Amino acid sequence: MDHTIPTVVGAASPDERGGRRDPAESGATIMETLLVILVVVGIALVVLLASSIRIVRQYERGLVFRFGRVARLPREPGLALIVPGVDRMHKVNMQVVTLPVPAQDGITRDNVTVRVDAVVYFRVIDPVQAIVGVENYRFAMLQVAQASLRRTIGESQLDDLLSHRERLNEGLELMIDSPAASWGIHIDRVEIKDVALPESMKRAMSRQAEAERERRGRVIAAEGELQASEKLSQAAATMAGTPAALQLRLLETVVEVAAEKNSTLVLPFPVELLRFLDERAKRDAARRTQADDTVPQARGASQP
Repeated sequence: MDHTIPTVVGAASPDERGGRRDPAESGATIMETLLVILVVVGIALVVLLASSIRIVRQYERGLVFRFGRVARLPREPGLALIVPGVDRMHKVNMQVVTLPVPAQDGITRDNVTVRVDAVVYFRVIDPVQAIVGVENYRFAMLQVAQASLRRTIGESQLDDLLSHRERLNEGLELMIDSPAASWGIHIDRVEIKDVALPESMKRAMSRQAEAERERRGRVIAAEGELQASEKLSQAAATMAGTPAALQLRLLETVVEVAAEKNSTLVLPFPVELLRFLDERAKRDAARRTQADDTVPQARGASQP
């Protein structure tokens, strides 16, 4: 008869009950732990390196703040390294900035209400002053431009705003550049874009321009009449010396009129003939008067 010794499932071996483990298994566990640590450290280094790399574009400058203070000179374009958690980089755009100035209402020196807008072109030349010297240099430039534009409107006349903008642009640029220079900003150009006038002023200017054009037209017409009269006077003096020229001119006028194919031809009466008839009538009247005076004298002489 066979006797089978029952085996208890899950019973520990003598080596395990004694607390001893296999050296190969212990070495594998240690390697796994070291590998995990190395992976974690590697990931941390990669993240740290990635957070310390900054790319500065060609048109930018990198301003590094270390513990709140500006560290060294601005970083040039390219790859820049900073200390994570210690440094903070602020990028400054060095391109020319186009700043539109909203339309400003004002009264000119000759008491005309106008609405003027402008545009300012500027760029940053000192990144440290642009960031440290003023809180927001774009907003500051906008406020200075608006105040300067209103001042320019008040000091100028309407004719200057309409026809002398170059001089006003230069003066406006000087007024804006004065505070901007201390902020590390250079003003490239200032332009007045548009001058809006009230409708009543537009109508008045239109009437003035129309009257001016009419005056010029009348002056030109009068000058033409004067020149024509001078030429006619010279022609009359020339024709007076040669009476035949007057007859030739008369015939030429008849030919010109006949060329128009008119059914009725008006022939002017010669002025010289009128003068001749007038002089003849005057001589006849003088002779009759003289004859009438001599007849009574003769009768008185015949009586004793």
